[in-house]
Amino acid sequence: MSVINRIRSLIGQKESKCTAVILAAGSSQRMGKDKILMDLGGAPVIAYTLMAFQNSEVIDDIVVVTRSESIQRLADICSSYGITKATRVVCGGSTRAESAYIGVCNADKDSTLIAIHDGARPFPSASLIERIVSSARQNGAAAPAVSATDTVRILNKKGQVTATPDRELVVLMQTPQVFDADLIKGALTKVIDKAMPVTDDCSAVEAVGFKVTVVEGERNNIKLTTVHDIYAAEKILADRGMLM
Repeated sequence: MSVINRIRSLIGQKESKCTAVILAAGSSQRMGKDKILMDLGGAPVIAYTLMAFQNSEVIDDIVVVTRSESIQRLADICSSYGITKATRVVCGGSTRAESAYIGVCNADKDSTLIAIHDGARPFPSASLIERIVSSARQNGAAAPAVSATDTVRILNKKGQVTATPDRELVVLMQTPQVFDADLIKGALTKVIDKAMPVTDDCSAVEAVGFKVTVVEGERNNIKLTTVHDIYAAEKILADRGMLM
């Protein structure tokens, strides 16, 4: 039996303890400064991200992956904001795949599910996390997405339009992306060994031939990438009454 078929045969049969791996090791080049540590409504961005998983009933423990120079700062934030589920703050790698792999390898050995989430995506709701974990428990891999609201064009390297896909078939992927622990560890190992370019963790799983189940995401589950996103985040906080 192949590894993939073996994993498929075990899906839904395992006790589903879930570790959240929070990726906070990016360079923040487009923001111009470390966005996960930026003040947002009186608290660093990463604090809101961590609290979302701390408060989730389906998350058992948290591993934070960051840059070497930020390890102590992240550990202090976990302490200050009562992130008791955070068992490790570790140094990431030079790529997203490497950082995700390091996080997965530091997950609780009893975890059968791994939820990988962008540290700069501070507003996943409790219901969203629960829906994705539930889907991954049944299907082996699940991720949230929202439909595209604008027309999408495919360009060539010269900036010329080569195709216009049906907007009804285009979605924008989000995190957390949740996977069977053995599946994502094996997929990330292959991606790293073969130096395959991937933009998210679903790409790694798809590279080993496993289909990801897409779950409806949330518009407020935004990723902070540019200064404009900070304004949107402040509005979300105000609407939720979460300004600190």
